[in-house]
Amino acid sequence: MSQVVRYELRDGIGVITVDYPPVNALGRDVRAGLAEALRTGLADAGAQALVVIGAGRTFPAGADIREFGQPPQEPSLPEVIDAYERSEKLIVAAIHGTALGGGLEVALGCDYRVAVPSAKVGLPEVKLGILPGAGGTQRLPRLIGVKPALEMIVSGEHVPAPKAKELGIIDEIIDGDLLEGAIAYAKKLVADNAPRRPIRDMQVKLDNPNLFEEFEAGIAKKQRGFLAPFHCIKAVKAVVELPIEEGLKRERELFKELVDSPQSKAQRHVFFAEREVARVPGIDKNTPRREIKTAAVIGAGTMGGGIAMNFANAGIPVYIVDVSQEALDRGLAVVRRNYENSAKRGRITMEQVEQRMSLIRPTLSYDDLKEVDLVIEAVFENMELKKQIFARLDEVCKPGAILASNTSTLSIDEIASATKRPEDVIGMHFFSPANVMKLLENVRGAKTSNEVIATVMDLSKRIGKVGVLVGNCYGFVGNRMLHQRGAEAIALVNEGATPAQVDKVLTDFGFPMGQFAMSDLAGIDVGYRIRQERRKAGENVPPSWLDKLAEQGRLGQKTNAGVYRYEEGSRTPIPDPEVDRLIEEFRKEQGITPREISEQEILERCMYVMINEGAKILEEGIAQRSSDVDVVWIYGYGFPVYRGGPMFWADQVGLDKILEAIKGYHQRLGGAQWEPAPLLERLVKEGKGFGSL
Repeated sequence: MSQVVRYELRDGIGVITVDYPPVNALGRDVRAGLAEALRTGLADAGAQALVVIGAGRTFPAGADIREFGQPPQEPSLPEVIDAYERSEKLIVAAIHGTALGGGLEVALGCDYRVAVPSAKVGLPEVKLGILPGAGGTQRLPRLIGVKPALEMIVSGEHVPAPKAKELGIIDEIIDGDLLEGAIAYAKKLVADNAPRRPIRDMQVKLDNPNLFEEFEAGIAKKQRGFLAPFHCIKAVKAVVELPIEEGLKRERELFKELVDSPQSKAQRHVFFAEREVARVPGIDKNTPRREIKTAAVIGAGTMGGGIAMNFANAGIPVYIVDVSQEALDRGLAVVRRNYENSAKRGRITMEQVEQRMSLIRPTLSYDDLKEVDLVIEAVFENMELKKQIFARLDEVCKPGAILASNTSTLSIDEIASATKRPEDVIGMHFFSPANVMKLLENVRGAKTSNEVIATVMDLSKRIGKVGVLVGNCYGFVGNRMLHQRGAEAIALVNEGATPAQVDKVLTDFGFPMGQFAMSDLAGIDVGYRIRQERRKAGENVPPSWLDKLAEQGRLGQKTNAGVYRYEEGSRTPIPDPEVDRLIEEFRKEQGITPREISEQEILERCMYVMINEGAKILEEGIAQRSSDVDVVWIYGYGFPVYRGGPMFWADQVGLDKILEAIKGYHQRLGGAQWEPAPLLERLVKEGKGFGSL
C-alpha cells in the first residue's frame, strides 16, 4: 500500500485515508495511492461501503501545482476520479479543512459527501488562470444546477460547509468526530439500501436559454483581459450541449489551452510569489515577536481613517489622533459611512458596524498613547512635520512600542533620527484606499530591529494585508518605479501625446486606470507636494504643467477637475479642452514643437523605464527578490495579474529586446532614468532573466 494513502477496515466500512502533509495535495503518489486503495477496498469482502478522508488538517486541498507544465504522470486525476465514480461499492467523502479544486473533484467522484461545519469547498482554479480539469465543470452543474455552478466556478470563491449543504454539494454536516460520523453515515446508507449515486448519471436542466450570454456580459468588465473565466463558461456550456464523455473531453481541451497559456504561467507565478514574500532572510519562527494588543494612528484623514479600519476589522482597539475635534469628527464620519456602505451590500451586519466603530477611539491627546503597542503616523508628506511627531511619540510611548510611518516616499532613517530608539522605527506604507488595498510595503530602516520586522510582517497578515519587506530609499519599491513612469508619461505629453492617449495605452495593457486618471484619484496636490519637497531638498525636478493644475486648484476627483473633468458624483474622466490649452501654453513656454507619438512608443517608454528602475532596485538590495517587486505592483498598483508583475512580464518580452530599446531611448532622450541598469546588462549577457535571481 502507498505510504501516502492507507486502507483499513473499520466496523464493516473500508476507510481510505490520504496522509500527505501539509495539505494532502493530489500529486502522483497520492493519485496512485487512491487508485490502489480503491482496488483494495473493492476486493475486501468485509467492506460494505467506503469512506475517503484526509489525515492531518484537511481533506485533499487540491492538485499539486508544482506538477503543472511537467510531463504527465500516470494515473491522471480524471482517471482516478472516474474509477471512484464507477465503483461497485457506495463511497462517502468525509471533508474537513478545505476541499478545493482537485480535492472537491475527488469528492464529486464519490456518491455522497459529509463535512464538518468549519469545512470549505470550492473550485478556485480560475485564480491560477486555469479551469477545473478533472470533471469539476461537468459534474458540479449536474449536482447543483447550472447557474450556481457557474457562479462558483467563474468566481473561484470558497463555499462554507453550511452553504454547500444548502446548494446540495454536501449531504450531511457532522458535528462530532468526522471519521466516526462518516462511518456511521455510510452504515446507515447501507442499512437503508441507499443507491449508488454517480453524478455522471444525473440530468441537467437549463431554465434560461440565455444564461451563458447573460453571465458572460455580467463579468465582461470585471474580468477584462482574463482568459480563464470565459473558458470556464465554455466548459460549463458543454454540460448542456454534450454527453458526459464528450463534455469531459471538451473540459480537458479547454484546460490544456489554459495551462499552456502565458496567462496561467503568470498567475501561477503570482500564487507562489505571494507566499514567498513572507519569507525574510535572517528572520524565522525563532525570531522574537512583540505582542500587538492596541494600536494608534496619527491623522484622521482619508489614509488615517482607512488604516484605523484595518485594526478595528481585526478586533484590535485603535486610537485615532488629530489636532482638532472637527478633524476627528469628519474622519470618523467617513469611517462610519464606509462601514455602513459595506453593511448595505451585505458584507457585514449593522451589529458589526457598531462593534468596529467602538474599537476606534478618537482623541486629541498624545498622552492617551502611553500604553499602545504600535503607532502609525499618517500625516501628509512633510519631513519636518513627521520628525516633530516622532520626537513627541518618542517622549510619550512606552519602551518597546513600535513607531511606524505611513510615508510613501520619505527616508525612514531620517524620520527615525528624531527618536532615541531608531531600532523601533519602521515604515508601514499603506495604499489608498487603505481599508481596501491589499499591499503593505514595510520599510526596513538601517537600524530597525529584526524583532520589529518580524512583528510587523506577522501583523500585516493579521490585518488582512500582503506585507512586503523593502529597503529604505526615495519612494521605496512601488513609488520609486511609479514616479519614473509618471515622469515619462508627462514627458510624452510634453512631446505631443495627450493624457487620454497615454492612459488608453496603459488601460489597454490591463491596468485598471491610466497614469493621469490615477493622479486625479490620488489628488494632484499629493504629487505636487512630493515634487515641492524634492525641490526643497535641492533635487533638479523640472517644472510641469501638473504643477499649474495644482496651483489653479484643479486637484482631481475631489474638486471635479484635474487632468480630466468629472461630472458631479461621477468618477468617469472626461478630457478637458481647458487642460489641452494649458498643455499647449506649457509647450510654447518650454520651446517644444509637438509631434505624433505612437502607442508602441508610449507603451515602451512607460513600461521599460519601470523595468530599468526595478533592475536598479534589485541591484541595490531594496527588494529581496524580483517576485517581491511583482507582488508590490500587483497588489498596490493594479498591474494585471494575468501578466504576472513587471519583472515577470519583462522576462516574457525578453530582456535583450528591452535592453536594446532602453539603450536607444538613452541615446535619443538622455537622462539617468534611461541609463541601462548594470544588472539588466549582466542578465542579458548571461542569457538569464529576473526569475533566475
